[in-house]
Amino acid sequence: LKTERGCGNNSAIKHLKIFKKVIRIALANDWIQKNPFVTVKFRQDEVHVEFLTMEELTTIMNKEIVNKRLAQIRDVFVFCSFTGLAFVDVKGFTKEHIIKGNNGKAWIRKPLQKTNNMCNIPLLRIPQNILAKYEDSKECELRGELLPVPTNQKMNVYLKEIADICGINKRLTTHVARHTNATLLLSLEVPIETVSKILGHSDIKTTQIYAKVIEKSKQDAVNKLDGLTG
Repeated sequence: LKTERGCGNNSAIKHLKIFKKVIRIALANDWIQKNPFVTVKFRQDEVHVEFLTMEELTTIMNKEIVNKRLAQIRDVFVFCSFTGLAFVDVKGFTKEHIIKGNNGKAWIRKPLQKTNNMCNIPLLRIPQNILAKYEDSKECELRGELLPVPTNQKMNVYLKEIADICGINKRLTTHVARHTNATLLLSLEVPIETVSKILGHSDIKTTQIYAKVIEKSKQDAVNKLDGLTG
């Protein structure tokens, strides 16, 4: 998987765990006599989650950007940061994915490409304002989409430029927006179960990765404070 398919360590382990379940079924049905995984232990690499703080996100939102295309990319990134939609999901985002809740508020409800799980995301004021900017966009109308989303590769190139303009020393990518949404929600003490449902995670363990990141950030801040001399 690593050498021929180019999978990373964690991706390879994910595939092998699925195969391990198939082996268990084969053993239970006497299709095979020995379990090839009996002595195999998987060790996943620690996942580094890059995300923006609220201050960094605000800097991007408030930065004056003259270039039209860069401004559009900034809008898409901010929209994803407030909704948690991944690039592949915002790319195919249409009016049919916006519904009205029982309280009359707008929600995003759509199946996610990666897992096919249904996400339920409150459509807050800032992302609503971004959508309003592109209601009369010919580009969006031609594509049948609500936002002017380029290819993932082009967007990441533009995001690097935006990070430079805003003085943010982080590798800005489309993934960072989704990570930012998760960490901001958790830092605002939104229950992890709610965050998991909003993001459409298949397993709450995925959401717990972000919770660990928040705890580490808090601990780092406490350690810095403790290191100050009076």
